[in-house]
Amino acid sequence: MAELSWGQRELWGGMVRQETWMPMGMVVALPAGTTLDDVCAELRFILERFPSPRTRLRLRDGRAPLQVVAGDGAVPVEVVDAPDDTDPAGVAAGVSRRLHETAFDFERDWPVRTAVVRHRGNVTHQVTVVCHLVNDGFGGLLLARAVARWHASGRVDEAGGGGMSALEQARWQGSEAGRRQSGSALRYWEKTLRAIPARRFPGAVDVREPRHWQGELVSPALHLAAQVVARRTGTDRTTVLLTAFAVALAGATGIRPVVVRVVVSNRFRSTLAAAVSPVSQPALCVLEVDGLDFDDAVVLAGRRALAAYKHAYYDPGELDALRERIEAERGEEVDIACYFNDRRPPATVDGSLPGADEVRDALGSTAFRWIARQDRPNERMFLTIADEPGTVHLDVCGDTAHIPPGVLEACVRGMETVTVTAATRPATGMG
Repeated sequence: MAELSWGQRELWGGMVRQETWMPMGMVVALPAGTTLDDVCAELRFILERFPSPRTRLRLRDGRAPLQVVAGDGAVPVEVVDAPDDTDPAGVAAGVSRRLHETAFDFERDWPVRTAVVRHRGNVTHQVTVVCHLVNDGFGGLLLARAVARWHASGRVDEAGGGGMSALEQARWQGSEAGRRQSGSALRYWEKTLRAIPARRFPGAVDVREPRHWQGELVSPALHLAAQVVARRTGTDRTTVLLTAFAVALAGATGIRPVVVRVVVSNRFRSTLAAAVSPVSQPALCVLEVDGLDFDDAVVLAGRRALAAYKHAYYDPGELDALRERIEAERGEEVDIACYFNDRRPPATVDGSLPGADEVRDALGSTAFRWIARQDRPNERMFLTIADEPGTVHLDVCGDTAHIPPGVLEACVRGMETVTVTAATRPATGMG
């Protein structure tokens, strides 16, 4: 038993604010011939190899919970028999929804829920839903690679994945070295929080019921254009889209500079490189893009973001106390509830680039839609870039008491516009 790690505490804060256990899930179609024993053996390997899927919480009034790693136990695997005349994929999707929507007990429930769908006697699909406290996106890739190596070799000792556990992280973070790390990061935060304007969003000009809206924009054109600009500026696709977000948000709200909390994987830190647990935390990045050509803005944003990334490993409780002190001194709330999260793995832009006509032609495939409205709390604005081949998939959530639906849509559409314009007319200034 120990305190939560910083990555876990970051997520716990979001869970409390958003009133959710942040379930993450996937449905996998299994190869023909897969048995229930095969599924159980893989789950057993994961549970024995990695502590996070067998970690539960000890709740405490008014304080962050403790983490409790189980040394043994039995995790159930639900078996769902799909009727002969149904599509097992559809049944699996329904099981996934049910597992997502079933209430979660942090102290008693295992943070991994697994179900298997059988159809006409054959195991066809595996459904897995986990609490976000088990892992983050990049940690999920590490776990998947370890499982693949285990399948290929049949040997646990060749599977890898022996990174620093959340329990080990928490113990180091409580040490003198950990306190120095957090203190260094928070000095950057303090300087930035004292300097930025307090306001991020237009305010209650178009409040809706339900209050929190979620939309998605899918754009192959933005995918192609970001490659062109990344190659030309010597940066990467995340930096290009972060810059586009800053330009579009400033244009849609009129509020400058753009201050955004960029979710950082932190796996450039050697002790966290192989961690199968949540270690991502948001950096605080200030982006001033007015009057700049888009290429120049991308280069500047890359430098600003890199400086911010270096200070994205800190004690969230100490940050909360720092914010409270600064806001009391300023006599106003300093709003930093604007997030940018590129969930795609790092990638280089290789090979030939699309031409201007190809980028423009792809605009015909752009699609935007509203996908959810809810009264359950969410962050004021959260932009996520999902990992989807051949396109850019933007998921934007917003609190209409602070940012109207029209501004949310204008922001993601504006990201496409400024990037495509820069890719096809590189001499055009974006200021």
